[in-house]
Amino acid sequence: MSEVPVPIRVALVDDQHLVRSGFGMLINSQPDLEVVAEAGNGIEAVQALSATAADVVLMDVRMPGMDGIEATRRILEQAAEQPAGSQRADIKIVVLTTFDLDEYALAAIQAGASGFLLKDAPPEELLEAIRTVYRGDAVIAPSTTRRLLDHVAPLLRTQNAGQSEHAAAVERLTAREREVFQLIAQGQSNPEIAAGLFLSEATVKTHVGHILAKLGARDRVQVVVIAYETGVVAPGA
Repeated sequence: MSEVPVPIRVALVDDQHLVRSGFGMLINSQPDLEVVAEAGNGIEAVQALSATAADVVLMDVRMPGMDGIEATRRILEQAAEQPAGSQRADIKIVVLTTFDLDEYALAAIQAGASGFLLKDAPPEELLEAIRTVYRGDAVIAPSTTRRLLDHVAPLLRTQNAGQSEHAAAVERLTAREREVFQLIAQGQSNPEIAAGLFLSEATVKTHVGHILAKLGARDRVQVVVIAYETGVVAPGA
């Protein structure tokens, strides 16, 4: 008899009870997903996730008290303090927003969120986003993420204090790593990159690991932000 896989543990953070309830019913209807915590604001979220292990957090960005940006920062700080391999060390956060050019969403991504999703996204897109960010394989909703980053690209390049540090890190990439870096920045997944460069997925995964390490990036969304900050990807490219 085969073992039933452990479901992906999801936490819901939104100040609207109806939103949490709707998302919760949808998520719990899936055999591979389970809601393990709910919170109505950032303070409750930080407290809940210090007591309960979750794999993926759906985080509303605009909430009274503590907003999703500060909550994202604090939850990831808590995760960073956990020993490697701990259930709470590898938490991923997806920011929920009502419109795709929300600069709050960008701030949350810069605080460490793994991407963002529109609240009115189709149910299948929400579910796939949770699975995607859990796997760590691709940027969520590349077209939406690109639109946001195109919109704020000038701000990214003029206001980011770490830009010169990131530019130096990009220079240290090998020629092949730089190719992969540019394709990640365009929102391509590992299988797409492998097909385009005629490489195995295992080789691409190795390159991605080296790129993340050299850039000091938490995940692929951070890589995309660095690509915009350093001008490797231009708005609308």
